[in-house]
Parts: sequence; C-alpha cells; structure tokens
Amino acid sequence: MASAPTGLPIFYNDLLPLSSADHADYRNRALDAAPFLKDQHAVPLTVDEFVAAQRFLPIIFSAGEDSVPLALMGLNEGVNIFLDEEGKLRGPTYVPAYVRRYPWMLAKLRPDSDELSLCFDPTSEALGTFEEGQPLFEDGKPTELTQGVLKFCEDFEQAAARTGQFVRELQELDLLMDGEVAIQVPGSEQPFIYRGFRMVNEEKLRDLRGDQLRKINQSGMLPLIHAHLFSLQLMREIFEAQVQQGKGPIAGADAPQPAQA
Repeated sequence: MASAPTGLPIFYNDLLPLSSADHADYRNRALDAAPFLKDQHAVPLTVDEFVAAQRFLPIIFSAGEDSVPLALMGLNEGVNIFLDEEGKLRGPTYVPAYVRRYPWMLAKLRPDSDELSLCFDPTSEALGTFEEGQPLFEDGKPTELTQGVLKFCEDFEQAAARTGQFVRELQELDLLMDGEVAIQVPGSEQPFIYRGFRMVNEEKLRDLRGDQLRKINQSGMLPLIHAHLFSLQLMREIFEAQVQQGKGPIAGADAPQPAQA
C-alpha cells in the first residue's frame, strides 16, 4: 500500500489511498455530528463559497504571506458557536466545503508526480467495514457514491486553485492589510481587540485606478471582495453568541492568529 502524504491539513489525522483491493468491503455511513469541527474556530473557504457563506460567517484572510480565506465559526481559538459539545449543529448555518469534504481528499502519493489520488482519513468513524452504510465498491468497481466523492474532491481542488489566484491578485494590487476589530461591550472599560488576520483595505479599494477597477469587476473579483467586507459585520454577532454560550474571551486579550489549512 502506498504511504500517506506528510504535512496533513487540519482535521486529518492520517491519510490512506482508497484501494479496491484493500477496501473492497468498506462502507460509508452517515453521521449526524462532526466532533472534529467543534473546537475549530476558523475553516478554509474557497471563493466559490463567498456569496453563500457571507450570510452566516465572517470571511477573513489568514495572516502571513501565504494568506488563505477563512470562515470564522468563532472568534477565539477552540470556540465554535455553531456546534454543541457533541459536534451537532445548533441551527442553520453555512458549512464550508472543506468540512463537507472530510474524511476525503485528493493528495499526491509520489513527490515526483503531479497525479492526485483519492485518499481518506482512516480514523474517521464514517468509513469502515460496517453492516450499515453505502458500499464504496461493487464487483471491484467504484460505486456511484465513490464516483460522486471523487467528483466533489476534484471540484474542490479546482475551486482551491481559483481561490489561490484570487488571493494573488489581491496581493498584486496591495489590497490586503492587517486587520483589527474592536468590540465594545457595555460594562467593560476596554474593548475586546481582535487581530492576527488580514482583510481588504477599503480605502485602497476606493482609490484603485479605473483600469484596475475595471479589471477586477470584469474578472468577478469585485462581488467577492464586497461579500468579504459585508461579512465582517457578523463578527459582533459571533462575539455576542460566544458570550451567551459562556465562551466569551478574557478582557483585554487579543485573538490568536487563525490556523491555516
């Protein structure tokens, strides 16, 4: 069996390539909880999801040179206001494709090849030799379920490539800046300050030359930028939900830098 790739992204404890020989009897069963997500406050997001996600989740960019868009499900590390202690959704929200993809992903098995193989996290409770669930293989061939999983992962990789290009263009236009959000709470002398992320600089966006503005409008970037900026208004709602759930931050503490994928 091929060895698993190193440098695993968040959520993944291990990776194995799916094999009709080794996993002929494996099934996929539906789970009503995502315990791996309940302590994760920031989740990678693709640009394809910005418009849908901005109704429910603040969209920020991770700090550092290699910024990636992140959907905030909490403002402090280890806090996710949308899931209960069992990892079940508390109510309606947008669940990022990165989460829905788990425990699957496409990965390189050989460093000298660009070929991607469908892999899975063997520690996931969704996959195994169960009595219940849908089979991954029938007569040695991938089932419709497995083919659908592969298509979803392929679409995700394509969206991730578009996201990388989007961020590179933001950086080329020097539109990303270090973000800071201050939330004043009644009864507290000092506001709660959140840093450690990046956001679009609205002043620089307004000052773009006509040709630059025309370019990002024609490329479809402008609506995505606006979705990101509009979503930041939700940070106060996330903060208030944390307080209501007894997960509010310590006064005067800065938010830690969100984890990257």
